[in-house]
Amino acid sequence: MVVMKHKIAYALVIVGALNWGLVGLFDFNLVSTIFGAWPWIEKLIYILVGLSAVFEAMVHMSYCKYCMMDMGMEKMKPTKKRSRR
Repeated sequence: MVVMKHKIAYALVIVGALNWGLVGLFDFNLVSTIFGAWPWIEKLIYILVGLSAVFEAMVHMSYCKYCMMDMGMEKMKPTKKRSRR
């Protein structure tokens, strides 16, 4: 369940980042262009993007193997149980 939330949040963060890039570079708001006729949907998208950024900031370290390696926190590999003879 958390992995699915992570994937959805990641996609929404990418959408928000691309939209801000378009606004900054070309003064073009893609979300407003697509959903401008439905202001409540546009506002909902902005809220979901913001909540997704907060969620990603909170769970990022538990999913990012590169950050874990940089901090010396690699996940322990499961060890095989040795049978006693």
